[in-house]
Amino acid sequence: MTVTEALLTPLFAAGPGRPLITHYDDAAGTRVELSHATIGNWAAKTANWLRDELDVEPGDPVAVRLPAHWQTAGVLLGAWWCGATVTDDPAGAKVAFVPPAGEAPGAAAVATVSLHPMGLGCGADLDYVDEVRVFGDEFTPWAPVPGDTPALGKSTVDEVVAEARQRAATLGITAGTRVLSTVEWGQPDGLLNGFLAVLAGGGSLVQCSNADPALLPARRASEHTDLDLVG
Repeated sequence: MTVTEALLTPLFAAGPGRPLITHYDDAAGTRVELSHATIGNWAAKTANWLRDELDVEPGDPVAVRLPAHWQTAGVLLGAWWCGATVTDDPAGAKVAFVPPAGEAPGAAAVATVSLHPMGLGCGADLDYVDEVRVFGDEFTPWAPVPGDTPALGKSTVDEVVAEARQRAATLGITAGTRVLSTVEWGQPDGLLNGFLAVLAGGGSLVQCSNADPALLPARRASEHTDLDLVG
């Protein structure tokens, strides 16, 4: 079972229409909310594209050099779903995901992720949003991904899932917990604490990018959050 299957399956069982990520970008003044099902669809599209178009196989390195964002969630979960090893080092990667104007020296392919709040593309030569849009909303691995497959750096699938669940317990994230976070998803700790632990605990995430501290008190009230991950 992949990282994505291990963490998303219980969330789908809890209700596919429930919110999973609410993303604010205070620099752009935007708010977008995505459900379990919508994030799952983006992950499936990404996994299908990576496997069928870029020939990503279990254990292949995929570099993710993106900020905390709902599109980044689709990239990460899609990469894990097809068994890829997520890294932040593009050298030798089968594909690297970068923001507009980002660079990834040494990667076989470089996909630009628009980070547009409404999911529009950015017109890059290899535009992630435009590429994955035509792929299916469901994904089935051709073969089971072994638990000892590297998933995040040198950590295996089983180790990443176990660590995410442990961190969820340590942070007090349980089903229904609504987490307000300004934590960036640096690898591995930011990604584990700020994203995977929320999924593993069954919570939902209010991610604030380019956060204005003055806006956080009102946001806690309006989003009914009950746990802070504010760095």
